[in-house]
Amino acid sequence: MSSDEKEKKGMTRRDFFKGAAVAGAAVAGVGAFSQYVRAAKPSTEDATPQGNGIPTWNQWGVNLEERLLLRSSPIGIKMLDNEGQIPNGAYKPSEDDGKKFALCQAYGMARRQGRTIAMFAEDHWCFEPIISLGLKEPPDIPGLNYLEGDTAKFFMPDPDAAKEHAQNDPRLPYVEGTGMVFGPLKSIDFKPDLVMIYCNTGQLRHLTLCLGYKKGYMVTSSFYGIGSCTRATVPPLQNREAAITVPDPGEYERAMTTEDIMILTVPRKRNKRTKRFLVDDMMEGFYNLPPYTGFAPQMWPNFPQPGFYQVLFNYWGL
Repeated sequence: MSSDEKEKKGMTRRDFFKGAAVAGAAVAGVGAFSQYVRAAKPSTEDATPQGNGIPTWNQWGVNLEERLLLRSSPIGIKMLDNEGQIPNGAYKPSEDDGKKFALCQAYGMARRQGRTIAMFAEDHWCFEPIISLGLKEPPDIPGLNYLEGDTAKFFMPDPDAAKEHAQNDPRLPYVEGTGMVFGPLKSIDFKPDLVMIYCNTGQLRHLTLCLGYKKGYMVTSSFYGIGSCTRATVPPLQNREAAITVPDPGEYERAMTTEDIMILTVPRKRNKRTKRFLVDDMMEGFYNLPPYTGFAPQMWPNFPQPGFYQVLFNYWGL
């Protein structure tokens, strides 16, 4: 079978290592891996120009959606200082047709309907993003004081815990007149600050492998069941780390995000800790690792072992 045929058919984990001899298994394994990597590199139509120009992002969006079999498009998100930065043709709900949306709903429209959407304070219909994105000051209303934890008590009746939770929640500083724009990565005409991918756990597994391909990067996240729209947005903007987020009840009830979905967000700007561009690293892994569709479920006892497995089991006397 040719390399092109292998790429189209996909390879199981067993196929990937098959043929490695017990003696010198490590060397043989590396050789097999290198051979497959050459076969899996992008073709000429996948080649992306250097410098993160707009065509790069669009091509990445197409390839991610198609090769990961995503049910919706990855989206690119850009923070805006003022309305004058809204790209031509972007839909602004409150101005274009007098509507308002929760941010999770608008994300859903962008990734499913292909719309590029600009949102400022007046476009939102959920309070959390207005505060967490720094669009308005946290409210100081008796009984609804955000920083005192009043809005968190529905899910957290301990007042001290609710207050601590609210004050430690990720939040951008308030700057009047700021907003954001987002749309499908495959069609945006701006450089995003964040790439956000709604995916199932198998697709998420593959994306974390891609993130770690270059330098072993591992995603570290904190999980909580409320505020997913801003938990998936604000921390990656602040710390420039990739984040995994659990969709909250609003995503499920109002934005039709199913219960098998997780959210991966990857920042564009250089990671402060590793000094690397995580999106670039992820896409390099995406184009060089075996494809997502190349790993097939198996449930065999005494399955044929890769060569280096056999070396280890012989070493242990197993």
